[in-house]
Amino acid sequence: MVFFLANLAEQPITAAQVQGGFHALSDPIRLQVLQLLQDQELCVCDLCEILQISQSKLSFHLKTLRDAQLVNARQQGRWIYYSLNSPRFQLLQRFLNQLVQMSTPKAAPPCAEDA
Repeated sequence: MVFFLANLAEQPITAAQVQGGFHALSDPIRLQVLQLLQDQELCVCDLCEILQISQSKLSFHLKTLRDAQLVNARQQGRWIYYSLNSPRFQLLQRFLNQLVQMSTPKAAPPCAEDA
């Protein structure tokens, strides 16, 4: 298991978490859901109406977002309300920041066949 650390005081993120997070971000419907949740918590019925998709299709996408821990789910009565899980986005952002901040990589040594 590979861990990426911005510094030792921060929570590590695994390669699987990075992959799961970016996989969840790779679909236009899931991106629309996340954009809608930026300002407020919404229930499934509202998301279905706004996005003009069936509840079964939305449930598939919400499961992917939940599995990646990008959203929080709260049940109230028969409805489930969703909100963004900001700490998970911060972990993904730290991973990207770490890649950007890396120094210029050294050139690879010549291969043995070239010597």
